[in-house]
Amino acid sequence: SAVPISSVPDGHEILDGCDKLVEPCERTGMRYMLGETTYYHAEAMFCRRKAAEGAFGSFVYCEGEYFHDVDAACNLREVQRHRLASKAGQEWVALSKQYRERGIQWGPMHYPTHSTSGPVCVMNAHAVEVTCYGHRNQTNDPFFQDFAFSNETALFRMSNGAVVRICEYREIGLPGNETFRVFGTKGSYTASTWCDNKSTTPLTVDEMRDPLPPEVAEAFREGRTESAAYGGHGGSHAYLVHEFVDAVAHQRQPATNIWEAARYMAMGVMAHESALKDGETLDVPDWGDAPG
Repeated sequence: SAVPISSVPDGHEILDGCDKLVEPCERTGMRYMLGETTYYHAEAMFCRRKAAEGAFGSFVYCEGEYFHDVDAACNLREVQRHRLASKAGQEWVALSKQYRERGIQWGPMHYPTHSTSGPVCVMNAHAVEVTCYGHRNQTNDPFFQDFAFSNETALFRMSNGAVVRICEYREIGLPGNETFRVFGTKGSYTASTWCDNKSTTPLTVDEMRDPLPPEVAEAFREGRTESAAYGGHGGSHAYLVHEFVDAVAHQRQPATNIWEAARYMAMGVMAHESALKDGETLDVPDWGDAPG
């Protein structure tokens, strides 16, 4: 599926949706893949390689963020208008009234995968508990009428002992930004730069990317400019397509399988729940690792 696994105002319903995907995958051996673009951003690929080498040492702290103001270049008001104009969109208009009548409001943490996937996939760790705070829209913007918060900031304790800060903001005076930073006892990654306590090494996108099979890279380059050779969303599209097809062809679990995807989603669900409870520290559920 596209991201996220599910996005509705009721977090309990989202977690139930994770259960309903994990269970049949465990029972039948069938596979699910999440189309998470951040997983195949160049910095994510580079950081996973450095983690596999042990170059970070012990992970200490990570930050992930998805800053996407409603009026940014990719205008969320226009996105919403197009979605609601569809048949499925009109079904959602009717369904959303039920949540409103129940007083259930959502927040940007119910779309968390662009910010949570980077730290999780690099550290190969899951969230254990979270404290989160929300910022409420102050302008009576109708876009946020069903949102408890327009921005949410969360702090997670991870299974490996590291701390992760995640920001999901939809009302922010910045150009769109989707990135993460990773800090360890031996080395760190930030802003396209590898660092240790003596030096910094700036990196190009091509240096950070994993290689694609030549025929896949050639197929994606055909008819494209070099800057768009790998497709959109940070050049992730070629990698996502290749991962999906290769996982099907070799009957293996895709990298962004249901167990990995559920970890991204649960972080956001429980962060929003914490924000609704004024920052109460809450446990984050986990479904374990993918089999095999």
